[in-house]
Amino acid sequence: MAKNIQSVRGMRDILPTQSASWQFIENTARTLFNSYGYQELRTPVVEPTGLFKRAIGDATDIVEKEMYTFEDRNGDSLTLRPEGTAGCVRAGLQHGLFHNQQQRIWYTGPMFRHERPQKGRYRQFYQAGIETFGIAGPDIDAEVIAIAARLWKKLDIENVRLEINSLGSDAAREAYREILIDYFTQHQDQLDDDSRRRLHKNPLRILDSKNPAMKELVANAPDLLDYLDDESSSHFEGLKKRLDSMGIAYQVNSRLVRGIDYYNRTVFEWITDDLGAQGTICAGGRYDGLVKQLGGRETPACGFGIGLDRLQLLIESLNIDIPDQNPHAYFVLLGEQAELTGLQLAEQIRNSHPSLRLLVNGGAGSFKSQLKRADKSAADYAFILGESEMEASEIIIKPLRKALAISDQQSIPQSKLDDVIKNDILA
Repeated sequence: MAKNIQSVRGMRDILPTQSASWQFIENTARTLFNSYGYQELRTPVVEPTGLFKRAIGDATDIVEKEMYTFEDRNGDSLTLRPEGTAGCVRAGLQHGLFHNQQQRIWYTGPMFRHERPQKGRYRQFYQAGIETFGIAGPDIDAEVIAIAARLWKKLDIENVRLEINSLGSDAAREAYREILIDYFTQHQDQLDDDSRRRLHKNPLRILDSKNPAMKELVANAPDLLDYLDDESSSHFEGLKKRLDSMGIAYQVNSRLVRGIDYYNRTVFEWITDDLGAQGTICAGGRYDGLVKQLGGRETPACGFGIGLDRLQLLIESLNIDIPDQNPHAYFVLLGEQAELTGLQLAEQIRNSHPSLRLLVNGGAGSFKSQLKRADKSAADYAFILGESEMEASEIIIKPLRKALAISDQQSIPQSKLDDVIKNDILA
């Protein structure tokens, strides 16, 4: 007997029983982003490998160890996208979206990284994000953060905190980089292997070390905020004022650096303690130099990415109520003529009530077997149509759950069905 094929390690199926919470998150985010005037951009999941090497940085863990890269039949090196921002910038440059224009866009979809699978982290994972281009002031930083804050409210998530920092300008960051190299070189014997590897390539990432043995060493490192240029300091103060004015609480974390090279000035993370160690559910900041780095003009930019897998896990763990996706009604059809009439009637019902979730029995079956299917579907009601109901132009409505608007089985004229659906079932 042939062995069953399993999914690739670190990649998973999202089953029908799990999809309601995903739809709740995605629909809420989509509606929210649109309400702020952002427009959707859809980019390919496969991009030229050079895009991510240039955008993310050769010395990052993503490029060094995590990307899914392969050579296609033409000999081109291609990569499954590990994040969303680089593709958005590539698309904007390719289609002329940035020339003398402001852009506010959002995206959602799968990303791919060859990481060690663990709770809330998969090798195919899902993100939603927003990206803004052409707006230089701290007002857009504040708006981007405010969108995330409003999303948590709409999803009924409370235990989440905002941490912010500024990385300064490229020049200030480069100067601070040399100061960090000098500091950590003096304490090289206390560095772990990862930190030694990063020391000259990406020393800021050492500040993000999760190694408890290095906690004190990192805590005593020179503070990035002490080395900001005046313009970046002013920008950061402007952001804090705007967050204060909107009543958005935050913590300044001078060790927050993010793991991707293109960030400058504002960086931030939304963190929850309800998911253990993998607590970051949203992260972002400014990346003013990325458009130029990828061949365009100097273009200010800011955005964030949300880890939808972790967000769904959080909503599941908090037992947050999500909109019911079960059918409102299951249509029981008894006999061949009832099937033909019932299909026609079902389409009429859907035309009149687009929001009604109506599941029509398939594959015939006895009255008893169809009622079992109706109950298993978790529908609230069964609509029953048989020969006697057809002769009388009636339909039976049978409640399948407790505490419903219609509590007892009743037979009504088919002409009254629209009113019952509107006033009782969908009320």
